[in-house]
Amino acid sequence: MEYYINPARFVQEKHGGDSKAIQNLLDLLDEGATIPFIARYRKERTGNMDEVCIEEIKILYGQFQELEKRKSTVLDSIRQQEKLSADLEEQIKICTDIRTLEDIYLPYKPKKLTRASKAKAKGLEPLAAILMQQDNGDIVAKLTRFVKGEVKDEGEALQGARDIMAEWMSEREGARNRIRRIVEREAFICSKVAKGKEAGGEKYTDYFNYREALKRCPSHRMLAIRRGEAEGILKVSLEIEEAEALDSLGRIFVKGDNESAKQVKIALKDSFKRLLFPSIETEYMSLGKQKADEESIKVFAENLRQLLLAPPLGSKRVLGIDPGFRTGCKVVCLDAAGQLIHNENIYPHPPQNEYRKAGSKIVQLVEMYKIEAIAIGNGTAGRETENFIRDLRFDRAVQVFVVNENGASVYSASKIGREEFPEYDITVRGAVSIGRRLIDPLAELVKIDPKSIGVGQYQHDVDQGRLKETLGQVVESCVNKVGVNVNTAGKYLLMHVSGLGPTLAENVEIYMRENGAFKSRDELKKVKRMGAKAFEQCAAFLRIEDAKNPLDNSAVHPESYYIAKKIAKDIGVEIKELIGNEDLCSRIVAERYVDDKTGLITIKDIIQELKKPRRDPRSVAKVFSFAEGVTKIDDLYEGMILPGIVTNLTNFGAFVDIGVHQDGLVHISEIANRFISTPSEAIALNEHVMVKVMQVDKDRKRIGLSIKQAKESESF
Repeated sequence: MEYYINPARFVQEKHGGDSKAIQNLLDLLDEGATIPFIARYRKERTGNMDEVCIEEIKILYGQFQELEKRKSTVLDSIRQQEKLSADLEEQIKICTDIRTLEDIYLPYKPKKLTRASKAKAKGLEPLAAILMQQDNGDIVAKLTRFVKGEVKDEGEALQGARDIMAEWMSEREGARNRIRRIVEREAFICSKVAKGKEAGGEKYTDYFNYREALKRCPSHRMLAIRRGEAEGILKVSLEIEEAEALDSLGRIFVKGDNESAKQVKIALKDSFKRLLFPSIETEYMSLGKQKADEESIKVFAENLRQLLLAPPLGSKRVLGIDPGFRTGCKVVCLDAAGQLIHNENIYPHPPQNEYRKAGSKIVQLVEMYKIEAIAIGNGTAGRETENFIRDLRFDRAVQVFVVNENGASVYSASKIGREEFPEYDITVRGAVSIGRRLIDPLAELVKIDPKSIGVGQYQHDVDQGRLKETLGQVVESCVNKVGVNVNTAGKYLLMHVSGLGPTLAENVEIYMRENGAFKSRDELKKVKRMGAKAFEQCAAFLRIEDAKNPLDNSAVHPESYYIAKKIAKDIGVEIKELIGNEDLCSRIVAERYVDDKTGLITIKDIIQELKKPRRDPRSVAKVFSFAEGVTKIDDLYEGMILPGIVTNLTNFGAFVDIGVHQDGLVHISEIANRFISTPSEAIALNEHVMVKVMQVDKDRKRIGLSIKQAKESESF
């Protein structure tokens, strides 16, 4: 598609950066390159942009393309009305802002039957034009010639003319911009309870009579207010000072102090109240929602990233437990690859109370299957099961972990869960998911819709299309950041690898079933539909252990193998001797290997990968223990200092699991002894923290916590 304005310049003006690098990036995106691939293997072309920068530019490029589509629609519409002048066409084509474009189009936009259109049909548009000029003269004399046909008297003629003027005023770009500036500076967002909704809207009581400056309203409050409005509990509006707005608009439209000017003033007030302000109010309520959506999605995305990159235990034999009381605890044993090798139920808790029998069974399973770690879900009966397990004595060192089980039930009932374990019920699948989350959180969590993992902020209230797109990109980013062992990964992990997707992931799995494990990256080219472009995008993110060429188990891209081989040859060793040998790698002079195909940045990346191949950006899973004797909210009292795990971050604070089946909230003001604009500046998801209990509301099941006061108490 040819563009009238340059897309790279459009992006540069809104984002900044080097125009050539931006153009290169847009070319790569047009060619179908993925963000992880561009960020990792096309650094020279983009000026070393990171994934965040690339994503921002991609969004702007999408906005540009949508703007161009809208321009085409607008031009076609005005052209069909035979009102498209050369100047108007040029004005539309050079427009770089969607709001400005809509303002330009507004006078030409087909409308439903309005008061102005009815007046125009009665022939009153010339009268409106005469009044708008506000020349001195006898207004009565001007009126008489318009009293005819459907216009019964002079009063009706004036009313119709005012309706037309009101619409003209509401469509004037300068007038709209003046009201926008007032709204941006001074508007208040207000909410009141809808009549008769007091009883059913208890959770919105804070907003029953609420008023706050729009520019200071944070995303979580905006989303809460809009949710209350959507549920019919709240009436929401914007307020500005009407007199100031009318005075500002008067300087545009009122030109004198005669009879015509008086009619203009009447029309202006009507235009402001009936047309102009309601239109701008809708616009800014929508913009406020969009801004809140973006902030909420950003929080969700960062939480998801931290969750997906949570420390894995690694290839260990794990016993997974999905705790329960009445129905018992489902127990599964997994091998080091996460494959199910045994499952059964135990009943250590009421009402059965088979404590000794259950303990004996767990000890037996640990010995029989050489279990190295136990993963316990943190849901119902989680603390009780943890205490039960920690009281047991095993024949080996066994680490005990409490695992966040959010979304495990969703996986259990999902198509993916049924495909993986068709012969088992949902309780077995849930326990397997808990165990696998300990072995490799990333590989397991990619099977679950991110919205079900429980780390968002008002995720059901935001733009669902944008949320899905953003979270999908986060998953792709994390999977490719870690890299994937192609011979052990399932298709649900493979489908997130750069350049693959569901079809190729399925084909990779089919190929392995028919031909056995891949022995080289080059063999990937034999997979059905694995074209040159797909291979280019995915190859370096797929690892092949025990390959003949050791580079196939590294992050070095096949297109750069020749560089690594040349380096090894110059040093006088084989590639396998060079990989992992930091002493040899420290002798490499990167500048010697720059050529027309490979730049210095990439050379340095290759050397770094040769030094430390297959670097996993994730740390190692650490054992955590809740406070003994604290298992329910009734055990809490103000002033207690307890260990906890951060389970969710929002703009207003952090939620922390302290082992009482109800997360507590650490308000943002109680996180650090310094100003922070977001909780993520000071703490991370899954971080182990000490908290002080500040408030316990047993009736509402609310717990107020403080991290900074816990630190202050520890320092004394």
